[in-house]
Amino acid sequence: MIKKILIGVDDSKYAEAAAKYGFDLAESLNAHVGLVNIIEPVAISMPINGANEILGTPLYGLNGAEDNNIINAQTQVSENIIENITQKYAGKLQVSHYNEYGSTGEGILSCSREFKADIIVIGTHNRSGLDRLFSSNIAEYVVKHSVIPVLVVPTRE
Repeated sequence: MIKKILIGVDDSKYAEAAAKYGFDLAESLNAHVGLVNIIEPVAISMPINGANEILGTPLYGLNGAEDNNIINAQTQVSENIIENITQKYAGKLQVSHYNEYGSTGEGILSCSREFKADIIVIGTHNRSGLDRLFSSNIAEYVVKHSVIPVLVVPTRE
């Protein structure tokens, strides 16, 4: 029995297709929807005096104010993504929101446990060959590590 559906979203057309499908499913089952957007940490490279131009510039942390500005901007973008999807598809459905920091695949799985989801809905692209080899496939990670069913909604390029 599906009572809770977790939908992973970002600002891509793949997530948009998954959100539409997930909300349609939720409406037909009168299920509670959890929307999750994972914010991956940003690494910033800044020049250091004497840095080796051939080997590249080392990475180091920002000061507290710059860290907070980046985190606040990422959080606002994440909240906007969730708000836009909610306004577009939720209708009268009950929706919970999750904004998490970290690895996208693990974040979706963590939220599915916290939400006590019965199924996860995520989007993916149809890639093959070298394009697939060099792309991170979050859907594949979630399917491989999830203990609940995962519905993967494909989108053609």
